[in-house]
Formats: sequence, structure tokens, C-alpha cells
Amino acid sequence: MSSREYDEGDVRVRPGRRGSRPRTKRRPEHTDAAPAMVVAVDRGRWTCVPEDQPSVRVVAMRARELGRTPVVVGDQVDLVGEVSGGPDALARIVRVGERASVLRRTADDTDPYERVVVANAEQLVIVTALADPPPSVGFVDRALVAAYAGGLRPMLCLTKADLADAHGTTSPAEVAAEWAELDLPVIVTRHDQPPDELRAALTGRRSAFIGHSGVGKSTLVNALVPAAERAVGRVSGVGKGRHTSSSAVALALTGPDGEPAGWVIDTPGMRSFGLAHVTANDVVSAFADLATAIEDCPRGCGHLGPPADPECALDTLAARGGLQRGRLAALRRVLVALAAPSWSANA
Repeated sequence: MSSREYDEGDVRVRPGRRGSRPRTKRRPEHTDAAPAMVVAVDRGRWTCVPEDQPSVRVVAMRARELGRTPVVVGDQVDLVGEVSGGPDALARIVRVGERASVLRRTADDTDPYERVVVANAEQLVIVTALADPPPSVGFVDRALVAAYAGGLRPMLCLTKADLADAHGTTSPAEVAAEWAELDLPVIVTRHDQPPDELRAALTGRRSAFIGHSGVGKSTLVNALVPAAERAVGRVSGVGKGRHTSSSAVALALTGPDGEPAGWVIDTPGMRSFGLAHVTANDVVSAFADLATAIEDCPRGCGHLGPPADPECALDTLAARGGLQRGRLAALRRVLVALAAPSWSANA
């Protein structure tokens, strides 16, 4: 038998079950994709606002190549396909941008499943009522932990000040004093006055609102964005609020002349707030002047001080005058929220 040279014609490719076209992992680069922000999520469809068309709403689906990549309200995404926002138009999300901040929680402190609530918000507005229901210090502490760990600037909004005046309950100053040493901005609102101070604090920013049911969060959102028409519930006779917001949604804040002035992201009213994903280091590291100091702490330090953490470097820093004792005490009171059982409105 004579030998011969082999060439490409001698190669036989067996066709696959779905045809003879070779499979490839190369994906389109989508260089013409339009950048957008996710403003709502509903049953496998994402409503997005293109960067260059703030008045347009585009419904999109997640592209197959993204797999199960989570996409939440506030995410920066790239869209291809029909981005005109027509009634039957459907675009595709082909990329999800890196998140600058994230608000997340778990159902409780033992739940391994982390729920991302909002992405890329600049500040977290923690809403709690001064009366009906009474202020929840435990909820605020946990929300502060989530804000510090997620890279959001926290702000406390105390609602229903008019009811507190009428009932003679806790004053705004008494509640705000709990976190005074943390330089936490505090804004007080009343039903009988427009929330002008709050609006000014939100202008030009992307702000997420968080609060447990019944504190007046949806009422505030409706006052800030009248077209939102968020459902408003009532507080039951036992002081527990009804759920009125069922999903997070980003709403455009407008200025006096109708020009874009920021985003208000309303989140569902919460009846529990777990922090299984957060460590004490995550919280302390949010403070630039303390992040370096805790590098000298022993492994596993919870930064609570004696007797739990007798060798915490924050005590050494305070002894040297580099940290005010009042500020350290306020920070540790918030850190106690990590060691305490999960906050629940039913407790």
C-alpha cells in the first residue's frame, strides 16, 4: 500500500444533534449597545431608562449568555435590540455593570441566601416613625450596618412628627441623639407640611428608601414624586404596618421646571432584616479613619471591646486620643446589632 499526504479534505466532522454547524463560545461584543439603568423588575422583565433618553421606558429581557446573573433595580446595564420603548418592543440586557454600592439583606441571620435589594444607590434614607408605630431603634441600627457595609451614605428620616406632638411621645431630638456621635444626618417630616428639606437632600443623588411597614415611607414617596401613586396602607391596632410596596422601583425626581433632579428608589416595607452576609470588619471599614486601625486587631475581633474583645485596637486608638470615646460607644452600639437576633417587626 502506497503512502500519501493527508490534507483537510480527509477530515470528517460528525454533525451534532442540532445540525452540522460547529459550536463556538464566542459571543457578540455588542459594541453598539445602549447604556441604561434598571428602574423596575417584574416576572422576568426589566424596565430600563436609557442614559440618553430619560423620559423613555424600555422593557427588556436578560440575554441567554448572562445565564442567571442577577439584575436588580439600580443596576447599570447595556441594551441591544428594540430600545425605542414602543408598546410591543422588547430589548435584551447583554451586560451588567460593576456595582458601586449594594443594599442587601437576608431573611434572618441564619439564612445563607443573600437578597440584593438595590444597586448603585448613593445614599440610604432610613425611614422610621416618631409615633404610630413608635420609633424602632433596632431597625435603624440594622439599616445602618447594611448601609456602612454596602457603601451607601446613611440618612435618618423621622416621620409623623405632628402625631408625636399630639400624643406627647418621644421627640425627634431624643431619637436622633442615639446616633449623634456618628454624624448621621437627620431630617424630620410632618403630614401637614411638604418634605422640602428632604427633597433638597435628595436632589442630584440616587437615594434608596428603606423602612418597615406603616412608618409612612410610601406617603413620603408620593409627596416627592406625585405621579408615583405608591399604595398607602394603615397601621393595625397592634402597631404593625401593612405591606404597601411589593417590589423596589426607581422613580424620577424632578425639579421646579420638570428637569431631572435625581432618583428615589422605593423598597418594599420590611418585617425582618437579616445580616448574615455582614461582618464587623465590613462595618468599621466604612470609616476611613478606622479602617487602618483595625488591622492590628486579633483575628475574629468583633470590635465590641471588653469583655468580648479585650484586645480590640479601637480601644488603643481611643486611649491615645485618636478616637473620641463617644463616637466609639455609638459605633459599638450599632455593632451590637450584628450580634443580636435578627430584627423583626413581629418581635
